[in-house]
Amino acid sequence: MGLIYQGSGDRTIIDISNDFRYKEAEEPEGTFSKIMKANKDNSIPVHEGDMLVKNGRSATTCTQCLWPKSANGLVKVPYNLSSSFGPSDLSLFQNAIDKYETLTCIRFVNRKSENDYLNIVSSKGCVSYIGRLGGGQMVGLNTAGCMYRGIIQHELNHALGFYHEHMRSDRDDYVTINFQYISPENVANFNKAVTNNLGLEYDFGSVMHYDKWALTNTSGKPTIVPKPDPNITIGQTDEVSVLDVSKINRLYQCNVCAVLLNNNNGSLTSANYPSAYPHNASCVWLIRTPSGQVSLNFAAFDVQSSPNCKSDNVKIYDGPTKRSPLLLDKTCGTGLIPPIIASTNQLLVEFSSDSSVAGVSFKASYSSVQCGGTYYLPERIITTPGYPNSYRPNLNCIYTITALVGKRVSLTVSDFQIEAGWFCMYDSLEATDGTVNYGPFCGSERVPVITSRGNILKLTFVSDINEQRKGFRASYKFRKNRSSKVREITTQHSSKEMNEWIHLGFIEFGQTPTES
Repeated sequence: MGLIYQGSGDRTIIDISNDFRYKEAEEPEGTFSKIMKANKDNSIPVHEGDMLVKNGRSATTCTQCLWPKSANGLVKVPYNLSSSFGPSDLSLFQNAIDKYETLTCIRFVNRKSENDYLNIVSSKGCVSYIGRLGGGQMVGLNTAGCMYRGIIQHELNHALGFYHEHMRSDRDDYVTINFQYISPENVANFNKAVTNNLGLEYDFGSVMHYDKWALTNTSGKPTIVPKPDPNITIGQTDEVSVLDVSKINRLYQCNVCAVLLNNNNGSLTSANYPSAYPHNASCVWLIRTPSGQVSLNFAAFDVQSSPNCKSDNVKIYDGPTKRSPLLLDKTCGTGLIPPIIASTNQLLVEFSSDSSVAGVSFKASYSSVQCGGTYYLPERIITTPGYPNSYRPNLNCIYTITALVGKRVSLTVSDFQIEAGWFCMYDSLEATDGTVNYGPFCGSERVPVITSRGNILKLTFVSDINEQRKGFRASYKFRKNRSSKVREITTQHSSKEMNEWIHLGFIEFGQTPTES
């Protein structure tokens, strides 16, 4: 039996189990359709489809309904996960809460002995109360239908104090509710609430928004139509949006410097750029492109140099959190950082400064690429996209391998099958260390072991629109460069020379070189 509260202040419970209809065939399922499917046979009384609301409460206008902030400025939300969640569920849950840790002051932590906590269970559909109630309050995340990153965040946002976006008090300025396609017993799901909109604009892309077809009773007829463009996408299940993050930080007055960048391309700069960045700064930029892999290119880089970059520095992570693998460890000094390509569509940039000298920091642009990567680990395997299945047409993949200064990159190709052509004019693999070019290679020829002269080796793989094959599999290792010497830099050398030496690998950012 499906049950729903009629209105936020009415305890009347209406049975909707005999006329449960929602649209899912006209376009991909949105958040609400997935939640309602999971809640179809749920016997728990809910309001607005998934909210376990107590009478007379509006968490976004109720300060005592918020989770308390500790002296260090963090908001800890203890939780207990049911033992019915398997390893893949736990991994997905961790991935979902990582975004809060990266971009807000919210910290979802395992419960120890706290009195107030989230009791997260699998058997009750996708449901949550609004805000903190006190004691162990239930959050339902059924493993059969709720384990999507966006739905997990949706229910956790309810627990933090957020209503559905279409319930905003000003929603009629942004969407039209087609009540003629909503059955009388479901009208309460589209009631407006007295909400604190936090001075932020309406968010069509919120993970808290219903989809267009939510509870429609007429095939092909949407219940929610965005204004002024009816084609705007609503009801996404990916994860929290830029404005979702801003709302959390405003509601909880988080003193964090964190930016979410989620377009196909864009730019980022340090604070005050091109003037000097502030002292004692700590900022992160999470880049999350809609698809592909993140490509990051620096146009300027000037960060105070110090031994081992202990003072001011930039770190870059291959993923959305500081627990992700490092693409670039602590980096400082002047010069340009080589282009960086993440292994996924997410990349995290972290900047820290102390109380001493400040530089002008950095300016960078990002975009989405189909393939490629940036590698700093001592050894790793590299393959074409989809290997051992056929690679895609029209690829242009760049793999940049950077060893420590004083070492070289040794690349071994163990499997190589790409389209053959005269002078490899169709599909090809090439390599360069900045001094010597290797290739192009194509067909099924044997690719010799390639060892760079410096500490950087760049691979470029391209394919055209025609024939696609298995591709290649290669591995690399860093080897000691017995003939390398690190040049001494004195005040008589120009900054241009220093930058050139950095680029060529004779010195590294933040290093104080000596004659070897």
